[in-house]
Amino acid sequence: MWHASFPYWQFVVRAAVVYIAIIVLLRLGGKRQVGQMGVAEFVAILLISNAVQNSMNGNDGSITGGLILATVIIILSILVEYATFKSKRWEYIVQGRPTLLVHHGKIIRHNLDRERLNVRELKTILRRQGIHDLDEVAEAILESDGYVSVTKKSEAEHANGD
Repeated sequence: MWHASFPYWQFVVRAAVVYIAIIVLLRLGGKRQVGQMGVAEFVAILLISNAVQNSMNGNDGSITGGLILATVIIILSILVEYATFKSKRWEYIVQGRPTLLVHHGKIIRHNLDRERLNVRELKTILRRQGIHDLDEVAEAILESDGYVSVTKKSEAEHANGD
């Protein structure tokens, strides 16, 4: 129960490799927030967690191995969070850059396509923020964390003193 079936350092290496690989894969997957995930994305996350389990623990069922893996994942998570806080370059690598989706009421379709959003999804997001007409939008930006921040034209004009 407590005896690991292979050396402790292998748990550390396995956890680090899988953690970094999953970050890269999720980064390639896009910028949707958990609340914006569709059923397919949610199922994919669940299946990924199950699929990588054995690659991390090497079929070791010991408590010690599980504790080592959990510790390594938490430490890596803290290190990545710290690196993205301290460095704009690491923030871009891990989280990406914001993407302009709407500018002066006009949808920027190639950005929408690049983020794998369709117009229907964008309009749903805007309605949730109380915007029912694209002409009301000065800018809509898909932030690195998946949230769409919106500046209404009336707010932009007020801020500019018009």
